[in-house]
Amino acid sequence: MEGGRWLTTLACALACGCAEPAPPLTDSGKAVPPPTSNQAPATVPTAVEDSVEPWSDAWLLQEGERFLHDTPYRRAALERSLVNPENLYSRQRLASYGLGDRRWDRLPIWNPRSTPVTAELAAELERGEVPSAPVERLWDGVEPTTMAGWVALGRKVFFGYPMRAEVYMEWGLTKPALAAKVGVERSADGAVPGLVVFRDVDREVRVGITCAICHTSVQDGEVIEGSARRTFDYGRLRLGYFADTGAWVKPSLARRMENWGPGRADVTEDDDEDPVTIPDLWSVRHQRWLTQAGTIRHESPLALAIRQETQLTDSNHTMIRPPRALAWALAMYVYSLEPAARPAPAEDRGAALFDDHCGSCHANAGYGGRVIAAATVGTHPALAVSRGRGTGTYRVAPLVRVADGAPYLHDGSVDSLDELLSPERLQPDYTDGHLGPGPIPGHTAGTELAEPDRAALIAFLRTI
Repeated sequence: MEGGRWLTTLACALACGCAEPAPPLTDSGKAVPPPTSNQAPATVPTAVEDSVEPWSDAWLLQEGERFLHDTPYRRAALERSLVNPENLYSRQRLASYGLGDRRWDRLPIWNPRSTPVTAELAAELERGEVPSAPVERLWDGVEPTTMAGWVALGRKVFFGYPMRAEVYMEWGLTKPALAAKVGVERSADGAVPGLVVFRDVDREVRVGITCAICHTSVQDGEVIEGSARRTFDYGRLRLGYFADTGAWVKPSLARRMENWGPGRADVTEDDDEDPVTIPDLWSVRHQRWLTQAGTIRHESPLALAIRQETQLTDSNHTMIRPPRALAWALAMYVYSLEPAARPAPAEDRGAALFDDHCGSCHANAGYGGRVIAAATVGTHPALAVSRGRGTGTYRVAPLVRVADGAPYLHDGSVDSLDELLSPERLQPDYTDGHLGPGPIPGHTAGTELAEPDRAALIAFLRTI
């Protein structure tokens, strides 16, 4: 099939959702065997040993057994994790997940044939050619027995499991100059982290995106796993596709995409205008709320695993669900992500200022913390009150590698640490904001400090 016809076919398939589901598989990726009259019922693991230290590797392995095999336990974990059961994110999952013999539990289990986009594949795609179909399945069906094994499998999922076919990205690879401008980054060997070629559920070969498209960056040719890709301008990529192909796009959506800019996107479950910054994945194991609006209460590793499983299901248009072992592996991999070590922060004036002015909120091992009412934080409230994921609160963001994390605040409205701590940004006549003129309200902690103290605090923040 010629490149143009391939794009048209893919666009139609994505629009109408008419792909034929794959045959049912077990969670190991094998074909479902026919039922037999003497087949024994599945066993359910007993309760986790109370003597195991919570959040230790041994405890995570035991919780993994519950996640894989105990449907009522997973359902209960889902219900506990959803802070606001009335937002659209929660309502969709409560109506669909952990129901045993209904809804998403009945979807075909998909262990895809997928391969990351290498320099050679990228060259084929740039020419508009259809690559050969991958032969190997992502997973061999063998569940790991150690934490190292789960993390290694999770890394394969992170880089290799398609979140969906992505017509915009496949088109963008034929426009290498544009792709570079919108953050389709390449490693030193010419590979494109976050992109795969895969056989879709309708048997067609497509280009897909994975978790790594947003949560890796490339620095001096090296792929930094877990680092937010702040160069990725998804809105500009999509608008380029619509302009080039003449495909129709809703005008209100086009206006929204124009305003996203690099490192921001609005992919929530509603039509509200509430773009958010792409977050780093550092120190997730220590955070007790997930997402900027604190949509998920992270009291158990099942909360993150369910988040991963349902995200892969939802982003694939609810035509399939991943093998549950892959969702658990992805969660364990995310827990393993930490930036390269830096020298311990000096116990100096800046550290003391942090303890006095920031430490009560940024209190955990990743310098993150609790959720706070949006009215108290004072930043733009749209996300906190949105129909999609709103909770009325914002999570205290982790500050690991905060010096590399601009733009700041949940919506990326603050461009630098200097601006974050500057009282000038709060003034009605402020004109220097990178999202437009006007004050940038909220998060006033530190803005009351004298200039030498602000400088000392910023110097400390650059060390954590």
